[in-house]
Amino acid sequence: MLRMTNRRPHHQEAPFGLPTIEHRPGLADETLRELAPLLAEDGIDLDNLEATDMPSLQRAMDRAVERRNMQLFTPVGPARAIAVTTLRLIVTAILDGDEAVARGVLSTVQPEAPDNSVATVSSCIGIALGLLDDWMTGQDDEAPAGLRQRAALPAGPWAGQRAATDILVLAAKGRAFRSLDTLLVRRGGLDVLAGAALALAAGVGGWARLTQTPVADVASSAIR
Repeated sequence: MLRMTNRRPHHQEAPFGLPTIEHRPGLADETLRELAPLLAEDGIDLDNLEATDMPSLQRAMDRAVERRNMQLFTPVGPARAIAVTTLRLIVTAILDGDEAVARGVLSTVQPEAPDNSVATVSSCIGIALGLLDDWMTGQDDEAPAGLRQRAALPAGPWAGQRAATDILVLAAKGRAFRSLDTLLVRRGGLDVLAGAALALAAGVGGWARLTQTPVADVASSAIR
């Protein structure tokens, strides 16, 4: 299996300083251990699979993966707090046209952070897509009317532009978060991360223009 890390060859820099992908032996076993409690809720004991037929196991595995992904992409508590702070910094840097700062902050986002010391890829993507769905469809009462029409991608080039375009189209229909799997398959996790941050910047920029509010103030209050 593959997992994203922040290690990359010195001669190749990923867009925005994003993590690259590395093979990790034993990751399959690690993932199964993470899914074990969720599988147990469906009566599946990984240490005693003899009595479980393959179709039932596959259905239980699908449900466990779906629940695990929901946990990863909808963080709460300290995990959400650090991701929100990170997104605010990235969005403000993008709208200031400061690619170096945006790159630097985005490079701190990691595949996982058990101690919640840094933001995770899944947390940042999930929060950004959820907010955009709410903003663009009027589910957030504080979002200004007409935001969907005024949310334009900042002048670039920026990493993740194609993914950001996809995300804005989906968010206008309230379907960005629900389309996570499709986005990840079509664009890849790294592009979706960069695109989610860029699309969020488009939303904040439009919000700031509509309300004549400084970008930093909108980012601080709306990204939460």
